[in-house]
Amino acid sequence: MPAEGATWAPIITMNIDHIVQQISISAIPILMAVIFHEVAHGWVANKRGDPTARLVGRLTLNPLPHIDPVGTVIIPIFLLIATKGSFVFGYAKPVPVNFMNLRRPKEDMILVAGAGPATNLLLAILCGVLFRIILAINPNLILHLRQEGGPSAWSDPVAVILIPILLMLLQAVKWNVVLAVFNMIPIPPLDGGRVMVGLLPDRQSEAWSSIEPFGFFIIIALVLLDPFGFWTQIISPLIATVMMWILGIHSFFY
Repeated sequence: MPAEGATWAPIITMNIDHIVQQISISAIPILMAVIFHEVAHGWVANKRGDPTARLVGRLTLNPLPHIDPVGTVIIPIFLLIATKGSFVFGYAKPVPVNFMNLRRPKEDMILVAGAGPATNLLLAILCGVLFRIILAINPNLILHLRQEGGPSAWSDPVAVILIPILLMLLQAVKWNVVLAVFNMIPIPPLDGGRVMVGLLPDRQSEAWSSIEPFGFFIIIALVLLDPFGFWTQIISPLIATVMMWILGIHSFFY
């Protein structure tokens, strides 16, 4: 009869292996998604008259200036381990933007705020095109996506190369879509909230922007408490639908 603790060893090993695999295929896509998102804000702001991000060296794809020790490293790793790779959340240092430097502050705010989610959506589409091209070349690879390259896949030398690429492209689509959809929730300080402030007439715009100090508390409540199915029936299905449209495959395969 095996020792009581012996039966846990394979499970622990499997979980650790799964977490390491999730980190290896998710780290670069997540990092690039948040970096491109922030750089897009700064780049558009610079074009519209505010050089703040450029002057502080934030218009760069070098990840180091964008990394927040807590939001980019500690929180994502903790969530990967705590949820066994099923849920990740993180953020980069926000790119500084002085809206009063913009040529038309209210109108240009819409462009600056929308640039981040728009960039994420464009990246998701580009990664989705590459994903579709690889599957068109070798359709059988789709059978290995749910198993994340199970043992039978590694007997094919081409699959050894293409499956990790497919998994990273899938993660890139996933996280760029998540960032685009989540950030367009019309509650400040999210990008969608700033777009809404820019679109509303002055009186309503001022009233809407006044909720910004409480914005994150409202967002956390919407996600955790899920009133009216906000997350489970609106945001999550929207993310899944956009992903299926971009990837061209059913969510069953990922």
